[in-house]
Amino acid sequence: MIRIGGLCLFLVSILWTIGQLQAEESARAAFSQLLDEAWEFELREDPLLATQSGDHRYNDLLPQISLADVARRQQVRQGFLDRLGEIDREQLSPSEQVDYAIFARKLTDAKQEFRFKSHLTPITNRSGLHTRFPDLPKRVPLKTTEDYENYIARLGGFTAYVAGHIELMRSGLRNDVTQPAVIFDSFRGPLEAQVVDDPTASVLYEPLKALPSTVPEADHDRLRAGAREAIATSVVPGFRRLLQFMGQEYVPNCRGSIGASGLPEGREFYRYRTRHFTTLDISPEEVHQIGLREVARIREEMEEIICAVGFAGDFAEFTEKLRTDPQFYAQTEEEFLQHVALILKRMDGRLPELFGLLPRTPYGLKPIPDYIAPQATAAYYMPPTGDGTKAGIYYLNTYDLPSRPLYTAEALALHEAVPGHHLQSTLQQEIENLHGYRKQHWITAFGEGWALYAERLGLEVGFYEDPYSDFGRLTMEMWRACRLVVDTGLHYFGWTRAQAIEYLHENSAMSLLNIRSEVDRYIGWPGQALAYKMGELKIRDLRAEAEGQLAERFDVRSFHDVVLGSGCVPLDVLQENVQAWIERQQMLTE
Repeated sequence: MIRIGGLCLFLVSILWTIGQLQAEESARAAFSQLLDEAWEFELREDPLLATQSGDHRYNDLLPQISLADVARRQQVRQGFLDRLGEIDREQLSPSEQVDYAIFARKLTDAKQEFRFKSHLTPITNRSGLHTRFPDLPKRVPLKTTEDYENYIARLGGFTAYVAGHIELMRSGLRNDVTQPAVIFDSFRGPLEAQVVDDPTASVLYEPLKALPSTVPEADHDRLRAGAREAIATSVVPGFRRLLQFMGQEYVPNCRGSIGASGLPEGREFYRYRTRHFTTLDISPEEVHQIGLREVARIREEMEEIICAVGFAGDFAEFTEKLRTDPQFYAQTEEEFLQHVALILKRMDGRLPELFGLLPRTPYGLKPIPDYIAPQATAAYYMPPTGDGTKAGIYYLNTYDLPSRPLYTAEALALHEAVPGHHLQSTLQQEIENLHGYRKQHWITAFGEGWALYAERLGLEVGFYEDPYSDFGRLTMEMWRACRLVVDTGLHYFGWTRAQAIEYLHENSAMSLLNIRSEVDRYIGWPGQALAYKMGELKIRDLRAEAEGQLAERFDVRSFHDVVLGSGCVPLDVLQENVQAWIERQQMLTE
């Protein structure tokens, strides 16, 4: 009987194990199919995303934009979310569990954005189709005749693209969901720049002026004629219509309030946005207090530098000197670009000291285009395409050089290019076996948190040796700390625009032009500004934890590789990844 009982237990164990394996296999198959379906849906619905990802099936199309399309897409995504809830996450592999967590967050947040009608405000003072569409030549392949035909087809689809955006914004007017009027004081410039009498004067005609040798000469005249016609009959009328709509209908009727709290369910919306952009279960009140503490800490470090350089005045006098002394500013655009290029070249040579794995995709440096430069921030980064045909680009604002200080150039370059955005985003695209949607997925708290953390890495490899440059680094960090105070102040605590500008002016050496531009950016993009500092603080905390637990066994190159090794992840997932790495390192040395 004992033997029979033991055999029964053994058989039960075998059957249970088989059942577990079958359950895991079923869950993994269901999840894989769901992820593939969802990614295919997103590529089909957003042809520009598909092109950026290296999928060229829809290179002749623009996204379909309308109220019906938005509702239809959300209904499909809700279906994906329902199916995801039926899959047991615990049955998945560790890497699949990460994918599951990120996918669930993406779908849940999309549901919230739809609930709060965020789609009814598709344009801000510095982002939207009016700024992105003129960049189309930089975002699409232009090597073959077919590439140019696809490009021209997209130019021809612009009027419908504009009409869809106007439909959304008109609905926003009816539902009291608009951008604040104050951020559109200078909306005309970027739009008027695209309303040209001569199609060949359009920035969108530039790729046709010198066609590559890969396009047969017999096709040149036809392609150029097609581009001129598309610009004259679609692009220019589209921008003219948008300009008229913005000037006569939208901006005059935008809301007078500047905070998200002025929207329907505004305070709840901003609480959601706080969680969304930080990926943390945290309130605006908590973020505000963290910001105040960080501002006080950084201010002490800035005061120490003022003392060290022997300046006799107070903080306000020192920052005024930085804003006005010609020694801190380039005299020409070429000088400014050369200064930044040298910084990048120096950092390129130091990267192996900080990372075990480096990206293969290169990057370049270019000035921000004139048509958007007055409204743009100091710099931004455009990632490479997923098929490797276009490099990453660090765009530097060379407009109004007296407002572009050299003492912040090191920190800004390290943030936007290497070891910041370029290194992180290209490594993400180059991760083997990472699902397509993950290669293109962006989580602001991680991506911007990493870029701010990357600024500080310069201290470890010989940057900021000039005390003014180190003060510039602290100015950049102070800027992000102030965001925690200013963004919550504007959107949750009833601050005025003047209060926000004054707070930044009192606590940083930023020029007033940059400050005003930044404050308007925060007003038009509730919650996004919180991501930078909150993400950086989490990475620094995790590094301090790793250094404390591993002591002399801590390897900064391995730490950075594990932080970047899963691509963009929510901060709670990042914490799990780092803690698992710490445990592995401890086991290796026991």
